[in-house]
Amino acid sequence: METVSPRRKIDLLIAAPRGFCAGVDRAIRIVELALERYGAPVYVRHEIVHNRYVVDGLKAKGAVFVEHLDDVPDDLPVIFSAHGVPKSVPEAASARGLEYLDATCPLVSKVHRQAEKMVTEGRHILFVGHRGHPEVIGTFGQVPEGTISLVETAADAEAIEVNDPGNLAFLTQTTLSVDDTSEIVTILKRRFPAILAPKGEDICYATSNRQAAVKSIAGKCDVVLVIGAPNSSNSLRLVEVAQRSGCVAHLVQRGLDVDLAWFDGARTVGITAGASAPETLVREVIDRLAERFELTEREVVTATEGIAFKLPKALQ
Repeated sequence: METVSPRRKIDLLIAAPRGFCAGVDRAIRIVELALERYGAPVYVRHEIVHNRYVVDGLKAKGAVFVEHLDDVPDDLPVIFSAHGVPKSVPEAASARGLEYLDATCPLVSKVHRQAEKMVTEGRHILFVGHRGHPEVIGTFGQVPEGTISLVETAADAEAIEVNDPGNLAFLTQTTLSVDDTSEIVTILKRRFPAILAPKGEDICYATSNRQAAVKSIAGKCDVVLVIGAPNSSNSLRLVEVAQRSGCVAHLVQRGLDVDLAWFDGARTVGITAGASAPETLVREVIDRLAERFELTEREVVTATEGIAFKLPKALQ
């Protein structure tokens, strides 16, 4: 008679907060309500959020995702993604007579308004962010060309030269590493003592909370899984935070991406999810682990989030 080997036990630490933030909830709801109001198809410029599962789910309901406004037919509504867009995009939509809904996260919109104000006051902006990210493109598009410069790294902060050090300000992308950004800002303040800081923290509450939650578990884990998309800035930062805590970390989009060989010898595994990843994918990854291991689950809560953002007036 064949003997069945018992499944190895693994302690599973599930970080909280994790997954959807208020801005993502709002953006997805805008697309769903627009489909209810206008009927399919509803066009969305760029992925509404950076998560393939979410985007495919909305496609199935009738949303059409395009990268350029020129790809939107006349007389159909268009939605702008949660990452924000340059001013030129809604201006072009209005010029064509297109009805549009802006799903930009309110915390990103806050950065946009601050950029406008700083430039109006005659300041040059040093913007801490990642080149090519939609949020960076959108923020640069709020102010005249030449009034804002990108700083990606600490080395950039050390090297950048400005014409008028007495009239500087800085802003940051909302989904950055808290630790990396702190290092860069410290350098900018040392080099340019008169630089104006933003009102309040630009890195959003959800990004900060999720990074703190990962820090709280990573030091106890052999492996950490971060559920998110490879083009999701906040998810990639969670991987980095876990790695800096000394453990192995993997970014996965869903359960099928999990290689069970990663956990050879592992006793404690951590799980979190980026701000664009739904909870259903967390459970899918846990179910994948349960195929081989006997899991003891424990949620580790480091903060409680109760923030909700209003919908556009047209959908209220």
